[in-house]
Amino acid sequence: MDQPHGLIDQLIKHRNRDRLVDTAARLIDAPSPTGQAGKACDRLAEILEADGFAVDRPDGGHPDAPAVVARFDSGSPGPTLQFNGHLDTVHLPFVPARVEDGLLKGSGASDMKGGVAAAVEALRMLRDSGALTAGAILLTAHDLHEAPWGDGRQLDALIRAGIVGDAVLLPEPLHGVLPTDGRGSATWKVRISRAGPPVHEVMRPTDEPSVIAVGADLVARLNRFDAQLAAEVNPVCGSASVFIGQIHSGEIYNQYPQECRLEGTRRWLPGTDGRAAEPEFRALLAELASTTGTQIECDWQFIRDAFHLDQDHPFVSIFQESCERVSNRRLPLGGKPFVDDGNSFWALAGVPAITHGPNAGGQHTISEWAEIADMERVALLYAVAAVGYCGSGTDRTEDEEWPQPAPYPI
Repeated sequence: MDQPHGLIDQLIKHRNRDRLVDTAARLIDAPSPTGQAGKACDRLAEILEADGFAVDRPDGGHPDAPAVVARFDSGSPGPTLQFNGHLDTVHLPFVPARVEDGLLKGSGASDMKGGVAAAVEALRMLRDSGALTAGAILLTAHDLHEAPWGDGRQLDALIRAGIVGDAVLLPEPLHGVLPTDGRGSATWKVRISRAGPPVHEVMRPTDEPSVIAVGADLVARLNRFDAQLAAEVNPVCGSASVFIGQIHSGEIYNQYPQECRLEGTRRWLPGTDGRAAEPEFRALLAELASTTGTQIECDWQFIRDAFHLDQDHPFVSIFQESCERVSNRRLPLGGKPFVDDGNSFWALAGVPAITHGPNAGGQHTISEWAEIADMERVALLYAVAAVGYCGSGTDRTEDEEWPQPAPYPI
């Protein structure tokens, strides 16, 4: 396969490392815990408008942080490729942006403001190079991504309103594989309680159950349930599961507590009904409450449905070809270990969504980082993939030549 040096060289001429890093740093320095990402959304809108892009701000049912929507149209018919990212971060102490040893650090650097900045740089490269000869780019960014503070409803509202491309790229920090399948996810919080108040252990009532013992019983039941779910296996993304991550009860060592609280997750496989997981879980709790004489309440939060990527879609082969042109290799196929916005694009719109971002780490910690050189690679990859997908339509075979960029206007 011949490498399209003309296209890549032309795009690289319009990639600006300092501008890319400055964009990411400015986004990081706008604190944006989930549900409160308005400042970061405003900052991105300001950056795009200063670059000359028209920006829309649909609120998607979340007026405290309206989403950011920018479009770049080539002026000729063709598919629309969407770059999508979230600007909210998990609720941890804020860390400002800094550059150190080739890494960009700070809150959201890896998850996923570094990736969003790379997508913005790709948008600039496509416009300034004249490489996009057909089709359009849709760039979207939003709040309410990170669970348990967000549930994805802002993006879901945008998708239902038709703000969606024909294919989607998401610069989450996953770069070593092309994810084709991923589990859906929900979180649960269970509260087991008895009628009486907390008392000293020697004063405990003989006619009321031990909430800790019932909590232990629930742990055992969920472990057995998890073993049953393990029989449901997807060869790419593993098995369905129920997981217990926290258990709390009592205030001191010799108190007979009134309640026991447990928290965890429930994950299911592509092709199964994720909505059926909740009534099944609640039925298990109801049976336990009935046999133990306790009250059991459950807060269930549906996060994202399962994910599947149709490997026969033309965009998948174009993306792999773009990886080979940029990095001299195609990505091995693999599972998506987390849930992200790609799950929603697949479930709600049926469009192919590929998660691929820069080499990064420290997600959901105070030590996030993204490799700047790889942010540059992602920007170039997104631009090359856009030319291949939008500029050639969806019927091009791999043997056909890619379109060359129009001469850059003087």
